[in-house]
Amino acid sequence: MRHINKMLQEQEEKEEIDMTPMLDVVFILLIFFIVTASFVKEAGIDVNRPEAATAVKKDRANILVAISDKGDVWINKRKVDIRSVQANIERLKAENPQGTVVIQADQKATTDILIKVMDSARAAGVFDVSIATQEA
Repeated sequence: MRHINKMLQEQEEKEEIDMTPMLDVVFILLIFFIVTASFVKEAGIDVNRPEAATAVKKDRANILVAISDKGDVWINKRKVDIRSVQANIERLKAENPQGTVVIQADQKATTDILIKVMDSARAAGVFDVSIATQEA
């Protein structure tokens, strides 16, 4: 009888499922999805963009600058002074040398602020500057 119990116990030990390879695969998939995920960047505020019939979607917009209806400039979810826009864009361009600037200006924003932001971007060395609009 002891011999039969011992054989059954040995057989049960052999039938255990090893979960380690499955956990390894799950963690590798998790790392893969985190690395390949594209995260949505936001400038910091919602603006009412003007409509344009010739609007074209830009695939890679790395540096987003928002201008509110009151003339406030936002970069990376924080309000910045118009005089420090160039330094902020230079810093972001150093992080991503192929970065492009997209300006999200509110409909009621003045062109004076828009032109100053565009000049700051070009002075920072970014010549691919776009203005965000809505499709008509």
